[in-house]
Amino acid sequence: MSWWEAAILGVVQGVTEFLPVSSSAHLVLGQALLGVRSPGVVYEAAVHLATLVAVLWVYRRRVVELTVGIARGDSEAWGYVGLLALASVPAGVVGLWLREPIEATFERPVVAAGLLLVTGLLVASIRRTAGTAREERPGVGGALWIGFAQAAAIMPGISRSGSTVAAGVWRGVEPARMAEFSFLLSVPAVGGAALLQMGPGQMGLVRSLAPELAVGFAAAAVSGVLAIHLFVRALEAGSFHRFAYYCWIVGGGYLLAAWLWPGLRG
Repeated sequence: MSWWEAAILGVVQGVTEFLPVSSSAHLVLGQALLGVRSPGVVYEAAVHLATLVAVLWVYRRRVVELTVGIARGDSEAWGYVGLLALASVPAGVVGLWLREPIEATFERPVVAAGLLLVTGLLVASIRRTAGTAREERPGVGGALWIGFAQAAAIMPGISRSGSTVAAGVWRGVEPARMAEFSFLLSVPAVGGAALLQMGPGQMGLVRSLAPELAVGFAAAAVSGVLAIHLFVRALEAGSFHRFAYYCWIVGGGYLLAAWLWPGLRG
C-alpha cells in the first residue's frame, strides 16, 4: 500500500464513518464493484482509532465536562454516562451472539445495497420528526431504543450515525444534542473494535507500515472532524434529509446493476 492509497482510504473512512451513508456499505459495494480488498486489520485499526480521535476532538469540551463531573460526583454527568453505557449494551450483545451470521452478510453486496435504502428512509424521516424534538438527552427507554438502532447498524448498509440520530429524534431529543450523544456513543464501540483488531502479534507489521499508517491516520482524523461538523450543520440547517437521496441512488443503482449483471449479487 502506497502513501497516497493510504490517504485516499483514510479520507473515505473518515467521511463515511460519520456521514449517514454507511461506511460498511461502501466497503462491501466497493469490493464487489472494483475488486478492492481491505488493506489489512492493522490499517483498519489505525483509521478506526483516528475516527475516535476525531470525535474526542470535536466534543472535547463535553468530554472534559463529563470527566470532571464524574470525578466530582455530579449526578447529571453520572446520569449521562449511564445512558451512554446503557445504549452500548444491545450492540455488544448482538455482536457477541450473532457475530458469524452478521459477518456472512458482508459477503452479500445486495444485502448492503438493500439496507442502504433503509438507511435512506431513516435519514429522510428526521425531516418530519425534528420539528417537535426538544429534549436535551434521551431517557432510559430512549437510550435503549437508540442502543437497538446502533445494534442494527452492525449490518452492512445501516448507518450507525443515521440510525441512532433518527431513533433519538423520534424519541424527542433535539437533533444537534442527539448527534452529540450518538458520536460519544461511538467511542467505546470504535475503541473496542480497534483494540480487538490490533492483536499483540501485529507490532512488527505496525513498524514496517509506520509511514503509511501515519498518513492514513491523519487523513481519517482530519476528514472525520470535517464530516462531523458537516453532519451537525446539516441537522441545524434542516437539510439532513438530503443524505437520503445519496443512499437511495447508491443502493438502488447497485441493485439495478446486480439485476443486469448477476455476478454482482455475491
